[in-house]
Amino acid sequence: MNDEYYERLEELVYRLVSSIPEGKISTYKDIAVAVGMPKASRLIGKILNRNPNPIVVPCHRVVRSNGSIGGYRFGTKMKVELLKREGIVIDESNMKIVDFNKVRFNLIR
Repeated sequence: MNDEYYERLEELVYRLVSSIPEGKISTYKDIAVAVGMPKASRLIGKILNRNPNPIVVPCHRVVRSNGSIGGYRFGTKMKVELLKREGIVIDESNMKIVDFNKVRFNLIR
């Protein structure tokens, strides 16, 4: 993957993540599918880990496909806190989103 392609992919990923409304989540896989790379969930995670502007691009709203929280550049504790502030309920015994499908945002319309 050349640098120009990777930069365009980053921009697309950041734009998609920016479209996830407060109180909703999406998954790394959802984003990978939306950019036409359904097997690139890890690449999406890598891109989001390098997010230069987490205020504008709310990467804390991206979780794993099984509903678990996943990683976060500023730590899992911070990710949980941010999600809770937005009304997302998390079962802290297993670190999974409660009512996962109800709060899941469909990126493909």
